[in-house]
Amino acid sequence: MDFVSSQPSLAAPVSVWTSEGDVSMPLDGVHVDAPKTTPFERRFNPYDFNGGTTVAIAGEDFVVCAGCTRISTGYEILSRNQSKLHTLTDQTVLTAAGCISDVTTLRRMLGARLTQYEHSHKAMMPSGAVAQLLSVTLYYRRFFPYYAFCMIAGLDDDGKGAVYGYDAVGSFKRDDYGCQGSGQNYIMPILDNLIGHKNRYDEKKKLTAEEVVTIMKDIFVTATERDIYTGDSVEIKLIKKGGITTEIFPLKND
Repeated sequence: MDFVSSQPSLAAPVSVWTSEGDVSMPLDGVHVDAPKTTPFERRFNPYDFNGGTTVAIAGEDFVVCAGCTRISTGYEILSRNQSKLHTLTDQTVLTAAGCISDVTTLRRMLGARLTQYEHSHKAMMPSGAVAQLLSVTLYYRRFFPYYAFCMIAGLDDDGKGAVYGYDAVGSFKRDDYGCQGSGQNYIMPILDNLIGHKNRYDEKKKLTAEEVVTIMKDIFVTATERDIYTGDSVEIKLIKKGGITTEIFPLKND
């Protein structure tokens, strides 16, 4: 903690050189800083919230995950074309919003571990194991956490869709759907109603992959109207047994 105050100087005039010769400059009335009288705090914050929203919805034999492509800080847009979906294997995708530098570092750490596993076992790591790997990776950094809001979307050993949601220090659970990021408060009530079928008395029907993709587009259009950190376009990945397909759907640019 430093202390700074300002008070008039009583020093004698000083001589200042100019191209026309020396000029005498009086210092009466000029304010200088005197130390240790008024508190002045300095602070360093290693984190920055770069906004954005990610959503994942699991189906009977598929998973649809999506994330907007806008990266912001404060009221400034840093990028309109930055993916928040990171393909880890041919059946597993990491979705992450938050601080883009932490997300990038986390993705590289996971990529290295997955490569080691593939070389050791001659096979891709299954989605359930990837979910556990992400949990222990986040918990390892619990005293200086990655500022990343993560989900794992993929197919389990039985070929069914699975979504795993995380907090900052690695606690996670499996669910049928999830949302992370700046638009979470706008999207979760829609997911609870359409996907979770909560507080409804009509019969719950199974949704096809095409219907889920349509719902995904609608909820991002809704979030874009209210959340300034969500926009530009939404990247949608459909995960099936045969592989992963990607679609880009444009959103508002303002």
